[in-house]
Amino acid sequence: MNVAIDKNSGYCFGVEFAIQMAEDEISNGEQLYCLGDIVHNSMEVERLTKKGLRIIDKDDLKNLHDCKVLIRAHGEPPETYELALKNNIELIDASCPVVLKLQNRVKHAFDNMEVKEGQIVIYGQVGHAEVIGLTGQTLDKAIIITNESDLEKIDFNRPVTLFSQTTKSTQGFYQIKALIEEKIQAIGKDSMTEFDANDSICRQVSNREPQLQKFAKEHDVIIFVSGKKSSNGKALFSVCKNQNERSYFVENETEILPSWFSVNDSVGICGATSTPMWLMENVAEKISVLQIS
Repeated sequence: MNVAIDKNSGYCFGVEFAIQMAEDEISNGEQLYCLGDIVHNSMEVERLTKKGLRIIDKDDLKNLHDCKVLIRAHGEPPETYELALKNNIELIDASCPVVLKLQNRVKHAFDNMEVKEGQIVIYGQVGHAEVIGLTGQTLDKAIIITNESDLEKIDFNRPVTLFSQTTKSTQGFYQIKALIEEKIQAIGKDSMTEFDANDSICRQVSNREPQLQKFAKEHDVIIFVSGKKSSNGKALFSVCKNQNERSYFVENETEILPSWFSVNDSVGICGATSTPMWLMENVAEKISVLQIS
C-alpha cells in the first residue's frame, strides 16, 4: 500500500499557539492549570497532562487563588476574567485572535440589537466552549441554532443578526441563513424584518473543505484522525465521507482495522484542526506494517 499524510491537515494557528504557550509555561517549572481540555483531542491532552498541565473546570476555578490558569484557544466569557481578578489568578490568555475578534463583533451587534429589541443568533453547538464564550458577550441571551428544528426559537417578526461558531461547516451556515430568509419572507410581502447574516467561520478552517475534497478523491481509502469531541473534526470528516465512501474516523492507531484495506490501495491520512501531526504519523506507521492479504 501507498500511505500519504495530508500536508494541509493538523493544527490551525489558534490551537498551535495555545499548546506552545502551555509548553512554555510548563517548562518554567510552575504549576499551570487549564480551564477545560486545551484541545479536543484526548491523546494530546494526555501528553500535556504527563508534562504537568492540570485540567480544571469552572467549579475548580472558583476555589483557586494566586495561581496561573491558561485560557485555551476557544476563548472565555467575561465572567471568567472577573473571577480571575477577584481570586488573584494570573490568566495566560491563549484565546485565538479570530475568536477574540468574533467576540467583539458579537458584543457590538448585541448592543445594537438591544436597542432594536432584536435577537443575536449563533449557528453552533450548544455547550461548546467557543459558543459559551460568544453567548457570554450577550448576557447569555443569544439563541443557539444547531439544526433546522432549532429555528422555532427565533421570533421572525423581530430583527435577527446571525453569526457562526468559527469551526462550523460553511455549507451548514449558508443552509441556516437560507432557511431564516425563507421564514422571514413567509411572514408576508409587507415584512420589514431586519436580517444581518455574518459568515464568521475561520477561513483557515473553511479553506480545508475544498482541500479535503480533493485529497479524498485522490486516494482509495481515507483515514480521518480526530478527537471524538471535536466539532471541527465531525464537520471535516463529513466532507471526506461525501467524496469517498471508504472514509473512516479514528481517534488513534489502535482503532485501525485491516479489513478496511486491500493490498494495492492508496491510503490518505488527514485530520481536524485539533489533530497533532505526531498522531497522524502514528496512524501512518501502523497502517504501513499491516499484513494485508
